[in-house]
Amino acid sequence: MHGGAVRIAAGYPRAMDKHEPGHHGGGPATLSPADLDRLARRATTHCLTGCAIGEVLGMVIAGLVGLPAGPAVALSVALAFVFGYGLTMRPLLAGGTGLRAALGLALAADTISITVMETVDNATLLIVPGAMDAGLGDLLFWAALAGGFAIAWVVTYPINRWLIARGRGHAVVHGSH
Repeated sequence: MHGGAVRIAAGYPRAMDKHEPGHHGGGPATLSPADLDRLARRATTHCLTGCAIGEVLGMVIAGLVGLPAGPAVALSVALAFVFGYGLTMRPLLAGGTGLRAALGLALAADTISITVMETVDNATLLIVPGAMDAGLGDLLFWAALAGGFAIAWVVTYPINRWLIARGRGHAVVHGSH
C-alpha cells in the first residue's frame, strides 16, 4: 500500500484483491487513515448501540421476572447479539439483500465486535462490588453498566479498526449499505 491508504472491499468473508481468482467486478475501495478511523468509530458505536439495547432490555426483563444474576446475564448477552445482528441486517434487507446473505454478512461483520463488547461490559459489571446485586432502580447498577459500556467501546474500537483495515468486520458490509 502506498500513501497510508487501506484497501477494502465489500467481499464476504474478506476483501479480495482484484488479482485473486474468483474476483468479479470493481476493485476494492481505498480508505485513508482518517476514513478508516471514522468507519471504525461508526462500527464500534453501532456495536455499542445493539449491545446496549439488548443488554438493558435483558436486564429489565430479568429484573421484572426475578431472574438470578447468571440467567439475567445470559438473557442480556443473547439479546445483545440479536439486536446487534438486527441493526446490521435491517439496512441490508431494506437495500434488497436476501435474508440468508444479510445474516451471513451480519455474522461476519459483528460477531467479534459484539463478543468483545459483551465480555468487557459484563466483566466490568461483575468486578464492580454490588453491581450485579443492585436493582434496576439503583444508581450503582446503571453507573456500572454505563462505565462498562464506555470501557468496552475503548477496548473494541482498535479491534474493529484492525478488522476493517484487513477487509473484515464491518468492512464486509461497508459497500452493501
